[in-house]
Amino acid sequence: MNAQERSILIQQVKDLPRQAEDIVKGLTDDQLNTPYRDGGWTPRQVIHHLADSHMNALIRMKLVLTEDNPTLKTYDQNAWATLADTNESIHSSLSILKGLHERWGILLGKVKDSEWSRKAMHPENGEITLEQLLVIYARHGENHVAQISRLRKAKGW
Repeated sequence: MNAQERSILIQQVKDLPRQAEDIVKGLTDDQLNTPYRDGGWTPRQVIHHLADSHMNALIRMKLVLTEDNPTLKTYDQNAWATLADTNESIHSSLSILKGLHERWGILLGKVKDSEWSRKAMHPENGEITLEQLLVIYARHGENHVAQISRLRKAKGW
């Protein structure tokens, strides 16, 4: 991947907080509690998940940048999505996303070309590079925003 392609992905990371806020703007509590598909998460859970997941992502990337071949910690995202805090207001998670992605974007913008190939071990997925993590998390946010967007469209919200 070249620097321009990475720059596009970094911009996606930077843009996520605004996109997340826009996609849930105006939704009622009932709408925020409507699963996007049968057995799927609600928009409320998705927003809280994005904050949880991206906090982990930033930490993972910092580990890759500061340690030699670290082993990344996994977590059960489905279990996290059922914890009590995911039933509460999304405002705290939207605030977390805003500050987190601001810092994350700064960090990513200063990664040297030689550092993108730094590696870590993911217990479930094997060896992974910093650049691969960038691709994963840029798409991760985009995919979850699209889930809520499709729900809004399907329900006419």
